Order: sequence, then structure tokens, then C-alpha cells
Amino acid sequence: MSATVITLNKGRDDHLGRLLEGLSRGVHPAECIVVEMGSAPAPLLDPGFPVRRVDLASEGLPLARARNAGRHAARTENLIFLDVDCLPSADLVASLDSDLDAADGLICCEVRYLPAGAVTEGWTEDGLRSAGLTHPVRHFPKNGLTRTDNPGLFWSLAFGVRATTFDRLGGFDESFDGYGAEDTDLAFRADAAGIPILFSARGGAYHQFHQAYDPPLQHFADIVRNARRFHARHGIWPMDGWLDAFARMGLSTERGKDIEVLRQPTPEEIAAAKLPTDRPF
Repeated sequence: MSATVITLNKGRDDHLGRLLEGLSRGVHPAECIVVEMGSAPAPLLDPGFPVRRVDLASEGLPLARARNAGRHAARTENLIFLDVDCLPSADLVASLDSDLDAADGLICCEVRYLPAGAVTEGWTEDGLRSAGLTHPVRHFPKNGLTRTDNPGLFWSLAFGVRATTFDRLGGFDESFDGYGAEDTDLAFRADAAGIPILFSARGGAYHQFHQAYDPPLQHFADIVRNARRFHARHGIWPMDGWLDAFARMGLSTERGKDIEVLRQPTPEEIAAAKLPTDRPF
């Protein structure tokens, strides 16, 4: 196997353990690189393949910097980025590795969102597939690879890329600090460079439930800051639904040539944005 799996962790050691368990059930990767953004991570059980931790302790969520650190630690040409809260299908590694041998691009596989309680002791992939909800705006082919003309549909939850292609793009832009838009920026730059965004019929992942917010007020400052940077570069506003929600709440001005922060969300507003446990997104 010639692919390296790269994942980021900050305090989600249970999720990480299940991710590694999922990888152990299929064709093993050459290695799994775990970029630790938090401190004192829990010990890991041996999943049957090499796991290497990279220390990148930070107060915030330096997602772009962490993903780049994972790439720099990898030794293989084919790279698979998998979020720590995702359980891989048994064929994810082999499928994306094969897809990357056949096609040069940012290759996404389908992710199904799991409700609370879906992952239990002795979980099965059939059970997760039955419980998982597909994303309403991302449609995956029944066979092969299909190209999307909308780079905004790229997601970094589960995707593959050749290391040489990643390097040609300069990786993730680390000036996107914290949560939001760093992955959309990568996709827009790839599209501008003629590197396709591809959806694969093979492989897949299951997004493990954790508390979600709509809008994600806990990341308010990061989202506004990164949205402004994205707009300055690409001329359009990313995360527009969230930005519009912020404006309706009186937290920021409406989208225009710029956005001005009017106030920070209160703890009560953040708590009220929590989604019920039967809504994974």
C-alpha cells in the first residue's frame, strides 16, 4: 500500500481510536500521521500498521498549518486526509490510493453523517451505512470519478491528493488561521490551476457525532477573519449562509465589499445555537 493517511487531533482521543480501528479493518495504509494540536494525548493501541504523531500544540485550531505539517511528515506520494471524527469504510484507503494512481486532482469520497448513539461497541459498517445521512448538496457517482465545476463543493473531511500536486499548490494557506475557508481556498486555487475536484464512487467515511452548532458561533471570530481573507483573494464570500446568519443576529454587518464585526456572540447565544442530537448537520 502506497498511501499515507493524515489526520488532526485536539482532544478527540476516542474519535481517533475509532478512526484507527476503522483503518485496521481494511487494507492498511503505509502509515498514519496524527498531527496533535492539543497537549497530553492519550496512548494509542497498536492498530497493526505504523502510526506516527507530530506535535503541533496550539491554543486554537491551526487547521491549515496542521494539515501541512502532516503532509511534510508523510513519505509517500499518495496522501489521504481524513478528519479525526470520521470512521473510514473498509475500502477507503485502497480506493483512494487506486483513484490517485489513475487521476491527478483533489479526490473526495462520500461522507455519511451519523446521529448520536450510532457508533456502539461492536459497530459494523452496514449499521453505520444504514444510520448515516448523506449530505444534501453533494452528489457522488455510482461508478468511477466525476468532476465538479463548483470548487465550493470540495470538502476536507475525506479526500486524497498526490504529494507533488499538493506541493505544486503550496499546500493549505497558513494565513487562514483557525476554523473556516482554508479548504475552500485550496479548492479554488486548484480549480484555477486546472487541477480538477473529483468525486469518487468508491470508498467512503462515516462522520461520528459530536455537538454541532448552527450557525457555528463558537468559531465566530475565525470565520469572519478567514472569510474576509478569502473574499480579498477570490472576490466572493465563502460560508455565506453563516455570514448572513451573523448579520441577522446583529453580530456583523451584511456582506458587501467588506464585513465589520459589531459585537461578539454571548455565551447564551452560543448555547442557543446548539443543534439537537438527531441533527448531525
